[in-house]
Amino acid sequence: METEILLKRLEGVQTIDSASNILKTNKPKTIYYLFRLRKEGYVKTKRLSDNKRVYSISFENKLKGTSYFEIINRYSPVKIATPITYKIYGKNPSLEETLVYSIKTGSLRTVLASLALFKKITNWSELYQLAKKNRIERQVGALYDLAKKIMRVRRMHDRFRNNALPNKDYNFEYTIPGLMSKDFRYIEKTWKIYLPFNKNDLSDYK
Repeated sequence: METEILLKRLEGVQTIDSASNILKTNKPKTIYYLFRLRKEGYVKTKRLSDNKRVYSISFENKLKGTSYFEIINRYSPVKIATPITYKIYGKNPSLEETLVYSIKTGSLRTVLASLALFKKITNWSELYQLAKKNRIERQVGALYDLAKKIMRVRRMHDRFRNNALPNKDYNFEYTIPGLMSKDFRYIEKTWKIYLPFNKNDLSDYK
C-alpha cells in the first residue's frame, strides 16, 4: 500500500486494533505499515499508563514542529492530552512564550500544568514583555508565588515583581473567570488576582 494512502486513512491517533480495523489487515501487517510510516517520520508513539501504545499519525510530524503542549508535558508532572495540537514551525517556542500561552488558554488543567515551567524560566525580561503585551503580568506574578509554595523555582527578578505589582486602586481580576481560591487568599490580595486552585488541586506536585 502506498504511503499517501496509508497516511490519509490512518491520520489521527490510532492503536494497533483501530489501525487494523481501518486497513482491514491482520496485526503483523498493520505493525509493518505503522513501522513504515514511522520510519518516514509520520508517526509519534506514546505509551499509556496501562502500557498500551498509541500512535499519533500526521503529515505535520514529518515537519518536526513543536506544540506548546509538548513543551509543557516535557517539564510538568501534570500531563495534558488534547485532540487538537497546534504546531509551531521554523522556531522553538521559549518557555516564557509557552507560559504566557498556557495562561491565555483559560484552561484549568493547562494553567495547572504550566506551573512547572517556573522551575526553568530564566528570561524574566522576555516574560515581562510578553505578559505585558497580553495584559497578564499580575496573573504571572500570582501564579509564580503559588508555584513557589509547592516546588523549588527560579527567583523572580525584582524588576518583574516591582513592575507587575498592582497599585492600590487596581481592581481584582481572575486567572480563570469565576474561579477563586480559599487557601491562597494572601497571594490573591498581594496581586489582586483570583487564583483558580486550592491546596488539594496541587497534589500532583507533591
